[in-house]
Amino acid sequence: MSDHAPDDPTDPRTAAEPVRPAGPPGPTAPASLPGPADETDPWETVDRLHGWLDANPAHGGTDGLLLRVLKLSEEVGEVAEAVIGATGQNPRKGVSHSWDDVRSELCDVVVTAMVALRGLTPDAREVFAAHLAAVRDRSLSTAPRPSSAPPPGRTGQQT
Repeated sequence: MSDHAPDDPTDPRTAAEPVRPAGPPGPTAPASLPGPADETDPWETVDRLHGWLDANPAHGGTDGLLLRVLKLSEEVGEVAEAVIGATGQNPRKGVSHSWDDVRSELCDVVVTAMVALRGLTPDAREVFAAHLAAVRDRSLSTAPRPSSAPPPGRTGQQT
């Protein structure tokens, strides 16, 4: 398992009851959205997490936004740690993680990226849908292009 910050909203083990150091008052409840909650809509949860973070900022303004984006690097590192642990690549630790841990850490990356995107725009759902459509069109709508690279062992120069 990886170590998450005590107030990490992307970690389901700590999001419900974050532990805060002594000092300012603790976090407020996640932001309420009008109407009934749709627990099957990930973007509604992202909006609530974004609201919760905005209501309980450790850092505000540009610094807060940049730190949310940097949080992605931390989460990706935890994926790498889990893969290394699941494959036993560290002889000192052996197999220290499972593939379930890898899947969980990948989900943390996705959630963290969604929340960071929501911090950049209130239209995160639409921005993501448009970008995904562009990736789909670019990747799945065209025939594979032949590689222009020379075959392995060749320099590409005619002799």
